[in-house]
Amino acid sequence: MARILLAEDDPGLRRVLVRALDAAGHSVRAAGDGLEALRQLHEEAVDLLLADIVMPGLDGMELARRAGGLHPGLRIMFITGFAAVVLRDGRMEQAPAGARLLSKPFHLRDLVREVDALLEVA
Repeated sequence: MARILLAEDDPGLRRVLVRALDAAGHSVRAAGDGLEALRQLHEEAVDLLLADIVMPGLDGMELARRAGGLHPGLRIMFITGFAAVVLRDGRMEQAPAGARLLSKPFHLRDLVREVDALLEVA
């Protein structure tokens, strides 16, 4: 069982993702924006940060950068409805090494599969 911090500003999507990851056997904490997620990361280490890229307060890229400073080796996965823009603008090149990107919309099975695969990477 992995400890996952989910940072997603859409409350409905956040609830669905938490349920899916819980059902897959993970322990999930959730935050409604990047600043709240960063506060949680100061309180407790996690195995994986699953973050939306576009969020109020602190975007997912900056959250990941700061999270990596707090917890070196933290695995990071971004979820976004703007994958084409992120890739075109080269933002993934600024992401921490090994970070993955999952484009919305996605099937929950795909999310769980990608999360599990990222967690298996040593």
